[in-house]
Amino acid sequence: MNQNNLNLNIILPTYNEEKNLEFIIPEILDLLKKRKYESCEITVVDDNSNDDTANVVKKLMKNNPNLFLIERKEENSLPLSIYDGIIHSTKENVMWLDSDGSMGIEAIDKLIQNFIKNKTIVYVGSRFVNEGGYKGQSTVKNKKSEFSVTAVSNSEDSILAIYLSLIFNKILEKVLNIGVKDLTSGFIVGKKVYFSEGMFRNFVYGEYFIKVVGDLYIQDIEIKEIGYFCKPRVYGFSKTSNNLLRLISLSKPYILSALSLRKDIRENLRQ
Repeated sequence: MNQNNLNLNIILPTYNEEKNLEFIIPEILDLLKKRKYESCEITVVDDNSNDDTANVVKKLMKNNPNLFLIERKEENSLPLSIYDGIIHSTKENVMWLDSDGSMGIEAIDKLIQNFIKNKTIVYVGSRFVNEGGYKGQSTVKNKKSEFSVTAVSNSEDSILAIYLSLIFNKILEKVLNIGVKDLTSGFIVGKKVYFSEGMFRNFVYGEYFIKVVGDLYIQDIEIKEIGYFCKPRVYGFSKTSNNLLRLISLSKPYILSALSLRKDIRENLRQ
C-alpha cells in the first residue's frame, strides 16, 4: 500500500465560505503532509462568491504549490462547480466535500484510508450507516436517531432542515433501493473516470448526488458507505432554508431525480 501513489485531487466547491476555508484548507494540507500524500492536491472551485473567498484561497496558495483555485463566472451551480473541479483535475482520483466544515478532517482521513486499500471502489461518507451520525448527534449507544438540539442551535445550521433530511433520505432509500442510505451525502472519493458530465449537468443543487450514485450502480461500480459524524457549521449561513414550505419546495428536484433514476435502473435491468 503505497500512499505516495494516491494521486488524488480534493475538490472544495464553495460559495461565500471565506471563514470556513481559513481553517478547512490548512487542516487538509496538514493531513496531506502528515500522511505523506505527496501526489495529492486541493482545488477550490469558487462559485462566484460575493465575499472574500477567492482572496483567502489566493493568500494560502502563495505557500502551498499543491493548492489551486478555479473562479467560476457562470450562473451559480453546485453540481457544475464540482464537475469543473473534476474536468480540470490532472489526478487519477478525485474526492469532493462541502466547504462548511461539516465533514471533519478525521472523516476525510477515514475515507482516504479506505480508498487506498481498494481504488476500484467508490467510497461515500455516510451519516446513516454504522459509525455515522448527524450534526451534533449523540454517540451514546441506542441513541443513533437523536442529535443534540443544543449543539445545532448554537451553530448556523437549521434544525428543521436536519430533521427533514433524516426523513427524506429514508424515503429516497425506499424509492431507489440500491443499497445506499445517504443519497444526499456530497462526500465521496473514487476514480476520476467514473464521473461523467451527465451526473452533474441540468441539476439544481444536491439532487445531483442521487444521479451520481445511481449511475455508478447501473455501471456495476461498487459503492461502499463509510460512517462519519457530520459536524455543525461554525461560520457563515446554511444554504438550506429554515422555512418549512421552502424546504418542501426544495425537495421536489430530489424526488424527480430519484423517480427518473428508478426508471433508468428498471430499464437497465430489462436489457
